[in-house]
Amino acid sequence: MRPAFSVLFLTTLIGAGQGLFLALFFCELLAPASVSSNFLVGGSAIILFLCGSGLIASFFHLGHPERAWRSAMMWRTSWLSREVIALPVFMAVVFVYGIAHWAGFGHTLLIGTIGVVMAVVLFVCTAMIYSAIKVLKEWSHPLTLVNFILLGSASGMTLAAAYASFFAADLTVPLSQTAFVLTVLALLTRSASLLRNARLTPASTLQSAIGIRHPRIVQKSQGAMGGSFNTREFFHGKSIGFVRGVIVAMVLGAFVLPLLLVLTLPLLAFILQYIGLLAERWYFFAEAKHPQNLYYQGNS
Repeated sequence: MRPAFSVLFLTTLIGAGQGLFLALFFCELLAPASVSSNFLVGGSAIILFLCGSGLIASFFHLGHPERAWRSAMMWRTSWLSREVIALPVFMAVVFVYGIAHWAGFGHTLLIGTIGVVMAVVLFVCTAMIYSAIKVLKEWSHPLTLVNFILLGSASGMTLAAAYASFFAADLTVPLSQTAFVLTVLALLTRSASLLRNARLTPASTLQSAIGIRHPRIVQKSQGAMGGSFNTREFFHGKSIGFVRGVIVAMVLGAFVLPLLLVLTLPLLAFILQYIGLLAERWYFFAEAKHPQNLYYQGNS
């Protein structure tokens, strides 16, 4: 599949925001003496910035942005529509959570619990957009959901550690340690999905598609002189060398370097991890092999 950069930024930015909110809530829940209201208010502002930036990025993926509101109309059957609803609801809860701490209102743990629920709901909605597509076997697996949750939580926790290193020093070590563990888990589950996807075989062949049993069929023409929507949207169009470079950037940036740095330089670890997650998300789309590319193999 062709990666859309607007979607890469959308999913990675809101994932980091969701992970950061989980970190803030559990800091308030488990270490209230080490958490100030200003720390939680500032963290909420960062989350809103991340999610807002992701939301803005998503508009560049739309052919008619003025019709964006229609994307929420099919919420009964569409995971995309559910995500469109869940994201602003999550942002609204985060806003209320930050305002409650800024104004000194009570019941912040109750508001935070609702925010945690909405963060999980948003993770599920985003992941299921892809996991529900049965024809793409690389995505249609529970590991897709697991990886979205772990990668978002790991990046958000690393960001929380970096944020705490400036404004809540007592929390830096436990947050860094938690980010380390989450990154290890994300590495394990993403590696499992890579190994699984490498072993997948197409459910159909050129022989079964056209009803000819000859053992060797070679495509000579696509039936058109130029490219088409199919050849542009269902294949990334990059060389094998480029794809391998993205895999190296993913492994080093999203996992190896953050693991080496998060306990000592969490801010640098987050920056590198986010860049690595952009590479990971690019490859997530690129590794999905649409069955139609069996026919357009001259292009793909």
